[in-house]
Amino acid sequence: MSTKAERTTAYIIETVAPIFNKFGYVGTSMSDLTEATGLTKGAIYGNFENKESLALSAFEYNRNHLLAIIDEKLAVEGRALVKLDSLMRFYKQYDVYTLPMGGCPILNVGVDAQSNNKLLAAAVKETIKEIEGKIALVLENGSNSGEIHLPVPPLQFAKQLFTMLQGAIAMSTMTRDRKYLVNTIAYLEHLVKQEIKR
Repeated sequence: MSTKAERTTAYIIETVAPIFNKFGYVGTSMSDLTEATGLTKGAIYGNFENKESLALSAFEYNRNHLLAIIDEKLAVEGRALVKLDSLMRFYKQYDVYTLPMGGCPILNVGVDAQSNNKLLAAAVKETIKEIEGKIALVLENGSNSGEIHLPVPPLQFAKQLFTMLQGAIAMSTMTRDRKYLVNTIAYLEHLVKQEIKR
């Protein structure tokens, strides 16, 4: 059973994760955090060394949720194309999925942290590499089994695929027009079925 301190720490992270994600490290004030949690500044910093460690914990919380659902989508029964289709269907609804988080944590934190928080920027970079690696493994298995034919190495293809997904998320977010996301996914589904399927 968790201690009261552990429960308080978990509560703080869950509560502030969407705030940091939506408003950024610099844009999130201490008063935003105390208002959202109902705790004093002292109570919050009794559980975290500083604002940076809290922001990092908040990103890791969102990141872990995202990685868990990506794992779930890629773990569906079936061959590589079924797994890729499952991932694409998730990304079609990605904006809806990330709404309670305050948007895409990779996009939001990645852009926000570039110039003002090296630890957060590094955590985002590692998350991107991890997701690309998960996609590359599916592609590699599909290629090894003869199900798909890749014009480039699996990791390179995974990076290109993920770049297009994140680009679509960025455009959809900035324009508030989900057609960028839906149309890009439709194109990627076509690409996968027409270009790499054997």
